[in-house]
Amino acid sequence: MTTPTPPVRDPESRGVRLVVVLLTLTVVSGLIDAVSYLGLGRVFTANMTGNVVVLGFAAAGAPGFSVPHTGTSLACFLLGAVAGGRVAARHRTGSRRRWVRLTLAAEAVLVALSAAVAFVRPYTEGTLYALIALTAFAMGLRNATVRKLGVPDLTTTVLTMTLAGLASESRLGDGTGHRPPRRTASVLAMAGGACLGAWLVLHHGLGIPLLIAALASGVLAVLASGRE
Repeated sequence: MTTPTPPVRDPESRGVRLVVVLLTLTVVSGLIDAVSYLGLGRVFTANMTGNVVVLGFAAAGAPGFSVPHTGTSLACFLLGAVAGGRVAARHRTGSRRRWVRLTLAAEAVLVALSAAVAFVRPYTEGTLYALIALTAFAMGLRNATVRKLGVPDLTTTVLTMTLAGLASESRLGDGTGHRPPRRTASVLAMAGGACLGAWLVLHHGLGIPLLIAALASGVLAVLASGRE
């Protein structure tokens, strides 16, 4: 009698599903934008929609905003996105799991470097630019990867369309709503990360929230799978 061959488990499915990974990264985005906006001179390094608006404020001479700071963030974000696009092109036909983990490991290293700078040399102009550059590059790299992954409603940094979908497709809208738990979880994740980040910045400085963000990305780099 022939013994049946056990099914081969898809290696891409090993680890934490991408939905959970991206929701956790949304919390990390809230942390990083709390650090950047509250601690780095009213500039965003994860949310580029807000950053473009801030750049407009700064260009008009509104007090409390800086063209050099915001311009540095935008430039480094774009460089990170270019790097993310190149990584995606190289790994597109290979293992999705390996690609995601590689990108998350790079993000963890960049954010960890920013945490180290914040701990070692706080409150200097050079530190401010270093933190803006490192975190914006990391977020550009991540956003390019998330865009290529194409998981619906989980961009990790922007909620405008998520909120529009929740409202327009609800029972009060056209009634065609789908994936409301995912969308709601994304909004709560961003708000929770921002709240935690703001509290940590206000009471403990910039280093600790950045370290938490780096650790979260690092753990996901080890555990992420390649399946949605």
